[in-house]
Amino acid sequence: QVQLVESGGGLVQPGGSLRLSCAASGSISSMYVMAWHRQAPGKQRELVATITDSGRTNLVDSVKGRFTISRDNVKKMLYLQMNSLKPEDTAVYYCHSAAAWGSPGYWGQGTQVTVSS
Repeated sequence: QVQLVESGGGLVQPGGSLRLSCAASGSISSMYVMAWHRQAPGKQRELVATITDSGRTNLVDSVKGRFTISRDNVKKMLYLQMNSLKPEDTAVYYCHSAAAWGSPGYWGQGTQVTVSS
């Protein structure tokens, strides 16, 4: 069992930055791959970035060069540094943890990010 709690969301102007955090508790074996997903109003949830326990990362093209995913395995923390934010980045951002690629895993409750002037 894994519990995930996101924080760090908020309102930011276009071009601004935010850093999301996800605090995990529970079995480290269920944290092989961790990820950030987001869901904008009226749209399906989409994958934003992934990171394995060894630090291998992958980001969707729309955020490459602007977002960075990282993790601290000792502290069981997941981060998403978001720079040069755009209005289209507005969404609820969710933390996800899984023991293997494709397994259902666990979800956090989400944190709202709003990019608006």
